[in-house]
Amino acid sequence: MHAGYAALGILLILISASAGCLSSIFPYPQPTPTPVQTLLVTALPTTESPVSTVQVSQMALQPSDMPSDYILKDRSDITYLETDQMAHNLGWRAGYSVTYYRLNRQQNDMTEVSQEIDLYPLANMNDVFNIAQDSITAQATGSMQVYQLPCPSMGEHTAAYRESDIENPFSIPTYTIIFTHKDVFEKLTMSGTTTDFEALKALARTASDKIQ
Repeated sequence: MHAGYAALGILLILISASAGCLSSIFPYPQPTPTPVQTLLVTALPTTESPVSTVQVSQMALQPSDMPSDYILKDRSDITYLETDQMAHNLGWRAGYSVTYYRLNRQQNDMTEVSQEIDLYPLANMNDVFNIAQDSITAQATGSMQVYQLPCPSMGEHTAAYRESDIENPFSIPTYTIIFTHKDVFEKLTMSGTTTDFEALKALARTASDKIQ
């Protein structure tokens, strides 16, 4: 009986050993890893508003935007009653104006920079700009001449002018830049004893950048 148990134990050992050898020769199939799917999130393109989205007063030039020797003279909303019938017909909606000046009594220097901002329906901006151009060029009468100047684009429409009396050697020119951007029309003017068209262009660019 003991010999039978011994034989049975040896047989089990041999079966286990043979199973191990077989598993090394014929390994169990390994599970195929499931590929991990990576979700790509594509950012949606942002669409810029075709009309301004900030208050009209926020588009006005601030004292910090001006050369250090300019002083704030006046700033205020423009009321409906202050605008003419042409503006009403074009759908004028809101406006704002600001004026700065530079004064040097020792050199008899007095120069002023003004900015006017008006909001109109987007569909009427071409007409608004064309009428503004006609209004400026119509000031050329007699010896008072108006010349259009080259000017970088400030928006969808841009024009710049110099007005001066060609028969007066002491005549000081007045510079004007008008432009439209989105539903905003702006007019910037510099006049006085010491004018600087390059400075006015820089201010117009600052004003255009404020239109959001």
